[in-house]
Amino acid sequence: MGDVAALRPREVVRQDVEAIAVIYRNLGAPVAEQMVTRALGELALTMAGIAEKVRAHELRDLARQLGRLGRLAGDLGLVTFAAVARDAKACLERADGTAFAAVWARLLRVAERSLRAEQGVADQFV
Repeated sequence: MGDVAALRPREVVRQDVEAIAVIYRNLGAPVAEQMVTRALGELALTMAGIAEKVRAHELRDLARQLGRLGRLAGDLGLVTFAAVARDAKACLERADGTAFAAVWARLLRVAERSLRAEQGVADQFV
């Protein structure tokens, strides 16, 4: 047998910066900055809560929480994050544990990159 190669997937995340721009145009910079910061915090807390439930294998009500996560991400223009959250929800609803495990790993990568990248997008409008 040959060598085993370790794969390190790198996610490319898509964002709709217009979603954040609309918030800033409608509310003005000071209020929009507070709202976006609060929404990002809520998104991060929701993701952390879901991660804890997955680690504990508490899958009851997880599909609903993933739906909420997807809506929060979508409202902030985090296109990839929202799509992968919806995919994870669909895997749970189909009771496909193997697919859920794969999509969950992707969701973790996308969440990390999206939340880190989103900080920079919000800063552009201040």
